[in-house]
Order: sequence, then C-alpha cells, then structure tokens
Amino acid sequence: MVRLLNRLFRRIPQDLDHIKTGLLVPLLSLLFVGWLMLMVVNPPLGRFNRWMSLALAKLQGGSRLVLGAVLGALMATDYGGPINKAAYVTGTLAVTNSQYDLMAAVMAGGMIPPLGLALACLLFPTRFTKAERRTVPQNLVMGASFVTEGALPFALRDPLRVVPSCMAGSALAGFLTVLFGCGCPAPHGGLFLLAVIGNPLGFLAALAAGSLLTTLLVGMLKKPVKS
Repeated sequence: MVRLLNRLFRRIPQDLDHIKTGLLVPLLSLLFVGWLMLMVVNPPLGRFNRWMSLALAKLQGGSRLVLGAVLGALMATDYGGPINKAAYVTGTLAVTNSQYDLMAAVMAGGMIPPLGLALACLLFPTRFTKAERRTVPQNLVMGASFVTEGALPFALRDPLRVVPSCMAGSALAGFLTVLFGCGCPAPHGGLFLLAVIGNPLGFLAALAAGSLLTTLLVGMLKKPVKS
C-alpha cells in the first residue's frame, strides 16, 4: 500500500513532499490496514477464536491432565496467533474461577518454545546458523518471561521440524504442571512469579522436562546447516 501511495503521489510538488511522507502516506496506509483488519481478517479469525474457546471450555469437564497437555500444546502452535491466544484466554478465565492449575499449564506451555530452542542452540550448534545461535541469551530471557514469540523466527525458517518439537515439549510441560499440582494465580510473569506459584519445584521440573524434550526433538529432526 505504501508503494502504491508513493506512486500515486509522485506528481506532488517537491515543496509539498514533506506532507506526503509525513501525513498522507502514513495516514492512508494506516486507514487501509485498519479497514483490512476490521472487514477481512477479524471476522474469520474471530469466529475461529470463539470456536476454539468453546472447544477448550468443553474439555474442562474431562481429565484435567489431558486439558493441561492440550493447553500447553496450543500455546506452542502459532506463537502469539489466534490458537495461542485462545489457549491463553482459557487460562486467564480459569484464574478468575480459581483454577490456577490450568493457568500454570498455559504459562509453562508458552515458556517452553524459546527455552527449548535456546538450549538446542547450545547442545546442537551445528543445527543452527551463527545468527540463530546469537539469539540464545534473548530467548532464555524471553522464555523465562513467558514471551513465546522468541521462538517465532525458528518456526518460520523450519516449521515442519520446530513446531511439532515445541508442541510436544509444551504438551509435556502442561501435563506435568497439572500432575504436580502446580498453580499460577497471575496471568503473566513467567519465572518472576515463582514465589507465588503453587509447588514451584514441580513447576521448574515441568519446565525442565518440557524444554529438554523440545531440545532433543529439535536436535534429532533438524539437519546440520552451514553457518
């Protein structure tokens, strides 16, 4: 859209160029993107999100261990996308109903992808480029802070190997947090909430197991690459 607007406004006099670059192009492109989100993107994604939330709500009557694993896996599916958000909303709603174990499963599942990939870069350096290996410190911080998006660049480069590996590790972590009776009373914070998480040692054990599973799967599935 910006390219198109620049072409349309190419005949604007040089004296008015600052109006084009400072007002017309940013404003019109922003309005176009807003219209696109409102009229084209949001309706189908909104329906999908509602369907996902209802499906997860129905699972709450069944095995909580299965639900913990499902929520954990969904948190590692699209790294901030609609599936991730549906699982996160389920966890935050569970907090309002004092179901802290489900929020713990959601948080653990969202922390695993960046933590597991950071560990994989350290243990299997030949599977990653030099640029990817440089992201280890930031992914450790993002994982500890419950910022799943740290894994997104890895998933975009190699989705068929990275995404299933992260989902498996996150599912295991979600399963174990419920099994160990962990509970998280807050919707965000990661390891910074460790002091208020029920059974913090169990939560750490679930994180360690899930991260290690993701790391091992990534190490086995990915092929060596040139730095």
